[in-house]
Amino acid sequence: MTSQDAAASAKPAPKDPWELPDVSGLVVGVLGGTGDQGRGLAYRLARGGQQVIIGSRAAERAETAAAELGLGIRGLDNAGCARESDIVIVAVPWDGHEKTLTALRTELAGKLVVDCVNPLGFDKQGAYALVPEEGSAAQQAAALLPDSRVTAAFHHLSAVLLQDPEVTEIPNDVMVLGEDRADCETVQALAQRIPGMRGVFAGRLRNAHQVESLVANLISVNRRYKAHAGVRLTDI
Repeated sequence: MTSQDAAASAKPAPKDPWELPDVSGLVVGVLGGTGDQGRGLAYRLARGGQQVIIGSRAAERAETAAAELGLGIRGLDNAGCARESDIVIVAVPWDGHEKTLTALRTELAGKLVVDCVNPLGFDKQGAYALVPEEGSAAQQAAALLPDSRVTAAFHHLSAVLLQDPEVTEIPNDVMVLGEDRADCETVQALAQRIPGMRGVFAGRLRNAHQVESLVANLISVNRRYKAHAGVRLTDI
């Protein structure tokens, strides 16, 4: 075998898992952007230089929230937010998840959708995980949005820290799940627009339930220790 033959048959070098795409030019929409989690994500991403649109059932509420946050954030109704965004984060309450996504199926067609909804119940003993018929909120989103590319991410972030302007870095890892590795890498890169955060690939959507349900444990941790705990993965 000649040196040229050997070079041709050599396997390509494995891709660096931290080599992620440039997402700085993408417009990010946040459905449920007037709630604490959505508002916090919108604020952090805009503060990191991302173009952000807040979506709400009422355009006036979205416009008010956007004006309060500043940073060039715009406010539209949910349909307008979905249409004008490249990536759409779903941060609506669990009890409105199915209805919201069903109504936006057309507007979300062809979009990269990031579901960060945690199906939880609450009783006197605290928070506990619910199990949707589809297996998880993200899997429900994928079933409701057959023409969208659905991923799951941003589940374990404190809304208090996200909204606090005095907090400059949030040292959390964002576990990203999805069926397409390129879509996951886009969401990982989006997470890393927030100082202190890393976006980490964590498997396919079938594994989203345990990621969503971990929030019930974090709520218990935070209540016991009066903290705003998140998730950090070791040895990567």
